Amino acid sequence: MSQVKESIKVDVPVRTAYNQWTQFETFPLFMDGVQRVEQVDDTLTHWVTKIGGVDREFDAEITEQVPDERVAWVTVGGETEQSGVVTFQPIDPTHTEVTLRMDFDPEGMAENIADKLGFIDRQVTGDLKRFKKFIEERGTESGAWRGQV
Repeated sequence: MSQVKESIKVDVPVRTAYNQWTQFETFPLFMDGVQRVEQVDDTLTHWVTKIGGVDREFDAEITEQVPDERVAWVTVGGETEQSGVVTFQPIDPTHTEVTLRMDFDPEGMAENIADKLGFIDRQVTGDLKRFKKFIEERGTESGAWRGQV
């Protein structure tokens, strides 16, 4: 298993950053390689990705969700094995630190080489930078799910 952990400061309140992150179907707007995410029910999402020329389709189950604090998940079924957590830490009333930690099992030679060369780390860093730009330019979330898992 490999692990990546990246953080970024966003210039929005913790509630805004968290609420936007719960809108999984918007992930293709800022996550490179994510082609589609479908919210199946409160705890299940279906993903279609193409990263580094590798097509993947899988489901992810939300295992923990605490408003304004964290969203954790694990993949179920499909070709991808990963788990992770995104945490939201208020810096002050208008700024939030978003931290993404993901454990994953690269498959095949191409994915293992990409992992060893730091491609996954750069991918996550870029996705967080695009999330920052996305939410800061909007200034408000596109929706929210405030339930707890």
